[in-house]
Amino acid sequence: MDRRRFIRAGLSIGGAVLAQGGIAEARGPASGKEFAGVLVDTTRCIGCRRCEEACAKANGLPPPNLDDTSVFQGTRTMGTTAWTVVNRYETSRGPVYVKRQCMHCNQPSCTSACLVRAMLKTEEGPVIWRESKCMGCRYCMVSCPFDVPKFEYDRVVPKIQKCNMCFSRLKQGLRPACVEACPMDALMFGTRKAALENAYARIVSKPDRYHEAVYGESEVGGTAWLYLAGVPFDEIGFRTDLGTTAYPEYTKGFQYLVPMIYVLWPTFLMGICSMTRGGQKEERGVGQEAKKQ
Repeated sequence: MDRRRFIRAGLSIGGAVLAQGGIAEARGPASGKEFAGVLVDTTRCIGCRRCEEACAKANGLPPPNLDDTSVFQGTRTMGTTAWTVVNRYETSRGPVYVKRQCMHCNQPSCTSACLVRAMLKTEEGPVIWRESKCMGCRYCMVSCPFDVPKFEYDRVVPKIQKCNMCFSRLKQGLRPACVEACPMDALMFGTRKAALENAYARIVSKPDRYHEAVYGESEVGGTAWLYLAGVPFDEIGFRTDLGTTAYPEYTKGFQYLVPMIYVLWPTFLMGICSMTRGGQKEERGVGQEAKKQ
C-alpha cells in the first residue's frame, strides 16, 4: 500500500470511529427495544424485606435475617453479599421504607468508564457485569453516582457485585425475583415507559398521597428503576443534586477526540513527512542537474 492509499484509509477509519460513537449515543440500543423498568411505590412498602430474601435466593447470596429489626436503626448500603437493601426513614409524614439496588441508568457511567466493556448495558435494559472481561480497575465504582458496584476486597479472586435486575430471569420471560416476592405490590415490573405512565396516573388520581415527581425519570439522564413517594425524595435518602445530564455526556468530547489523536493525527503527520521528503528529493535533483551543467 502506497502512502496515498494509507492516508486515505486512515482518514476513513477515523471518520468511521467518530460516526459510530455518535450513532450509538443517539439511537440507544440497536434492537430498538423498550428498556425494562420497575416502579417502586414507597407508600406501599411495609419494610418486610421479602425482596432482600428473594434477591439473595435468586443470586446465591447469604440469606438475610428478616426477624432482625435492628437493621432499621441505621442506613444500609448495598454490599458484596446484599444486592438490595430496605431502609427506614423518619420523614415529615412518618416512617417510610425504601428499597434500594442498582438503578440501571439509561446511559450508565459505569459502562462508559469501563475500559474493557465488562460492564454492559444490555438491549433489554439491565446493566450487567461480565466476569470474563473484567480486569479489576474499579473505575465503575468511582464513576457510579449512586455508589452501587462493590468490590470483593477480601477474596483471592475478587468480583464486582451489584444487582443485575435478574437478567437471566428476564431472558426466560420471568420478572425480577424481588418483584415477584413483594406482598404489597410495591414493585411493578414492565417497560420503563409503562412504569412512568403508571407512576403519573397514580399521582394524578391521588395527589394527596404522592409527592408530585418521579425519581429516576430524568436524574442523570434517566434510570430504569423509578420511585414514587409521599414526601420529597431528599427525606428518604435520595440525592437530588445529580442533575439531568447523563454522566457519559460530559466525556463525549474527549471520547471523540481519542480516535482523532490516535488515527487522524498520525496520518496527518505522515502526510506532512511525505510531502517534506518529496520536496527534499526534488531540491536534490535540481542541485545535481545544476552541477552537471
